[in-house]
Amino acid sequence: MEIIQLVQIAKNHLKRAYVPYSRFPVAAVALDAQGNIYKGINVENASYGLTMCAERVCLFESINQNDERPIITDFVVIGNTPSAISPCGACRQVMSELLTQKTRIFLASAKTEDLKQFSLKEILPYYFTSEELNNGK
Repeated sequence: MEIIQLVQIAKNHLKRAYVPYSRFPVAAVALDAQGNIYKGINVENASYGLTMCAERVCLFESINQNDERPIITDFVVIGNTPSAISPCGACRQVMSELLTQKTRIFLASAKTEDLKQFSLKEILPYYFTSEELNNGK
């Protein structure tokens, strides 16, 4: 599947975001090695700390839909921003655990043609991994 198709799927999915407070919709789409597509949108809550970002909804859905952890090959995040949107720190940490070094990460804007590609190391250098947990016995 072409990246532009994944970006379009994410753009179309923006309308599902539940954003009554911020009015700031975000969508994420993941493609796994078997060709399965997973989608997520941000879901807000009046208690702001309980809000869930699109990136985490999408990646958690990929885990929920499979017996084994899927290998995500491409991951797209899009927002109604003037330039490519960037994930928050919490989402970046979740991405570091559920994506691989080979996953292509695309950040996009639904308003413009701005599309940027990153690796996991570029989006979150020095991220915390399960190996640190095992080494900290």
